[in-house]
Amino acid sequence: MIMQYPGTKSSWQGFDCYSFRCSGHQCLIVAPDIEAPGRPWVWRAIFFGHEPQTDIALLRRGYHIVHMSDIAPLHGNAAAVRHWNAFYRFLTSDLGFAAKAVLEGFSRGGLIIYNWGARNPDRVACMYGDAPVCDICSWPGGKGAGRGSPPDWRQCKRAHRLSEATAETFKGSPVDNLASLAKARVPILHVIGEADTAVPVAENSDVVEKRYRELGGPITVIRKPGCEHHPHSLKDPAPIVNFILRHTPGMAAVALESIRGRVWHDLRGGLDNCRVVIEKKNRARVAFLGGSITESPNGWRDLTCKNLQARFPDTQFDFVNAGISSIDSTGDALRTQRDVLARGPVDLLFIDAAVNDLHNERDARARVRAMEGIIQQVRRHSPAADIVILCFIDARYLPVLARNEMPPVIVSHLRVARHYRLPSINLAKEVHDRISAGQFEWSDFRDCHPSPFGHELYARSIERLFDDAWAKPIETVKPRPHAMPRPLDKRSYGRAGLVDISRAKRSAGWKIVKRWKPSDGVGGRKGFSDVPALVTTTPWQELSLRFSGTAVGLFVAAGPDAGIINYCIDGGARRTLDLYTKWSQWLHIPWAAMLDDDLPPGRHELFMWMDGQSNPASKGAACRIIHFLVNA
Repeated sequence: MIMQYPGTKSSWQGFDCYSFRCSGHQCLIVAPDIEAPGRPWVWRAIFFGHEPQTDIALLRRGYHIVHMSDIAPLHGNAAAVRHWNAFYRFLTSDLGFAAKAVLEGFSRGGLIIYNWGARNPDRVACMYGDAPVCDICSWPGGKGAGRGSPPDWRQCKRAHRLSEATAETFKGSPVDNLASLAKARVPILHVIGEADTAVPVAENSDVVEKRYRELGGPITVIRKPGCEHHPHSLKDPAPIVNFILRHTPGMAAVALESIRGRVWHDLRGGLDNCRVVIEKKNRARVAFLGGSITESPNGWRDLTCKNLQARFPDTQFDFVNAGISSIDSTGDALRTQRDVLARGPVDLLFIDAAVNDLHNERDARARVRAMEGIIQQVRRHSPAADIVILCFIDARYLPVLARNEMPPVIVSHLRVARHYRLPSINLAKEVHDRISAGQFEWSDFRDCHPSPFGHELYARSIERLFDDAWAKPIETVKPRPHAMPRPLDKRSYGRAGLVDISRAKRSAGWKIVKRWKPSDGVGGRKGFSDVPALVTTTPWQELSLRFSGTAVGLFVAAGPDAGIINYCIDGGARRTLDLYTKWSQWLHIPWAAMLDDDLPPGRHELFMWMDGQSNPASKGAACRIIHFLVNA
């Protein structure tokens, strides 16, 4: 649809500009060459055209810029709010602009954006204040450290119908009216000069920041050391632009455009095999193996599924969610057969373990053995399967990446990816680089469990991997089996799996509870609650398990009363293992406890018992085995 704008047409910064009157004031609309979906817009309060770099950048991204002149003398009073209400109704009702506006206020423009926003918080996408006036007693009143402006102070008092005495108790400044904005969680950005003597930071932005945070509102402040009130804005407006993009409905994805010269994925062996199946056979099985970041509904996994379905609308996909919270690569390797491969051949597999391997403190040997074991199992079962390793971010990775080093967990995972020529995405590095480039802050991403914005970032990065992998016409007509190189570690968990608890011989103190679930008010995890469990809380009760392989372990639900087990293998020396973890206090965590993974190949026998001992932090001495673990 070609938009018909009112008024006289001219040009501003190379864009069409329309001038007309509304509510008795001269108004402007600057139109983008190609408008963004939803018709987003920025409402520039006053000083239109001053330091325009942010407005120009947003016009290029499809935003409209609007302005109502002659508002400055009203100092954000009730009349100014009424005029803005009329302009808002015209823009949204008559012209179809987005229901939520981006408010932009330079200096005294802070008064109207805050006062209008406080009365219309449901109509505000976000607010950008640049050295904004937030208290009229500071400016123009000059009642604090600032120099004030006597002519403007007289004008301001008239606008708000104040005397010198009543101005001292006036509660109509932005600093006093933040509650409605905070309740609506309107995101706010301030860009300020720390040496501002006209609008002192301590009396304006600092007060707003402190009070808004106390009210629970999200606010970001960019401080320019040594800078006075001028110059406004930033030479490179990217941090401002990306803040606005992130917080405009429907525009967050635009903030995740690639940084020039930065690529965070490595194609290696590519994704041709799964593409052949998807395009030629019109059916494919795509599996997702990992922890809570993968399991999470409406996150990167669901977004990736939607992207694949949109790319290939004629293909019938079988999406396998094999994400289970708290489980790391060791647990993943031991459940790959059951949770990923049991449904049949896999065409594309995503693996996520970089966060849980860190939190569960798996060492380098365990990380390689587990990750390599997953790859070996999948390759034996589905030789043509394409596999992507995803390295997600944790806050503890940020300082390591800032030193231009790579977190050891990611080093281990990428070592496996290189050895088996697997595509990988270093999302931890991407998040760090984008934060360093000013695109967003760690608080926007939230934590290792991403915000919706963080999940979208992950999904967009996977889309770019697809774009690169499938940029050229496909050259093969059928999937080709991947090579299986010599293992990095001959004891990798390449033949690992779950052994049913019924296989164990046990004394009377060990009971199989057919549907064990926590009864202490502490939570459990999918697949480790309301399932059969081999349980004892009685000391000196023995069990034994005969098995063949090089490794044996337990998959336990290790909760607040987890005890210490005693065990020996093949009649060897007694060993102990504390099942209580740092998570056990508030969770019956699914814990893959490896008892020995360096056994000689062949038949072995495990003997195990409890002696009533436990960690000082534990409330009991229980053992709840959900599965035995064996690397055959």
